[in-house]
Amino acid sequence: VQLQASGGGLVQAGGSRRLSCSASGRGFINYTVAWFRQAPGKEREFVSAVKYGVGTTYYDDIVKGRFTISRDNDKKTVYLQMNSLKLEDTAVYSCAVRGVVWDTKTDPSKYMYWGQGTQVTVSS
Repeated sequence: VQLQASGGGLVQAGGSRRLSCSASGRGFINYTVAWFRQAPGKEREFVSAVKYGVGTTYYDDIVKGRFTISRDNDKKTVYLQMNSLKLEDTAVYSCAVRGVVWDTKTDPSKYMYWGQGTQVTVSS
């Protein structure tokens, strides 16, 4: 499986941005897909995940109510719509996939494949 993350860029605080994570290969509908982010000097942190199949979603409290994750299985793509962006949202955002498992979805070590990351910079 190869993942391609895109959509990053420079955005003003309070603005919006949509990230995309496109996958190659078969069986995309059977993947749990998550977004993680890493700011300079900080640990990688979980942002959001969407479950395999019907797409149950889960968010970290720091983005809940501001970010929305969704999936289009026909396009093999997961989106992260980010609204009301804050300076502290500045980070490299990476998508990752794992199989038909929903438990431990916030643990990056449980994900098998990773995209290359896309930089999101929020300015004041």
